[in-house]
Amino acid sequence: MTDSSHHSRRERFEEFEKAAIEAEFETGRREESVAEAKRHILIRIGRVFLGTIVVIAGLLMLPLPGPGMLTIAAGLALLASDVPFARKLLENVRKRLPADADGNVSKPVVVGGLIVSAITVGVSLWWTFFR
Repeated sequence: MTDSSHHSRRERFEEFEKAAIEAEFETGRREESVAEAKRHILIRIGRVFLGTIVVIAGLLMLPLPGPGMLTIAAGLALLASDVPFARKLLENVRKRLPADADGNVSKPVVVGGLIVSAITVGVSLWWTFFR
């Protein structure tokens, strides 16, 4: 790698960082300093990354054992504050979840789904690797 290509990458990164900080000041939660804006950008990136991983896990749980729709809803809830289309998808997923009159998913459904998932994954891992 030549020094000039490294230098141009650094310049592009600095331009990207400056643009991200400006966008955060315009759209964020009224950060007062550049350090707060950078921290909030990292928080947003973390939420989007984690939300994406949780949604993918939920999608995998649809054909596999586990509370797929509930996991997808959790991932979309993480994404909803930063990704506009995730809010609309979350509303559609919530309509498919078993809920009470107030629209809340009952704790026995959540706990039962998690217990069944943990047992099934544990048995599957044992069967595959340890029997």
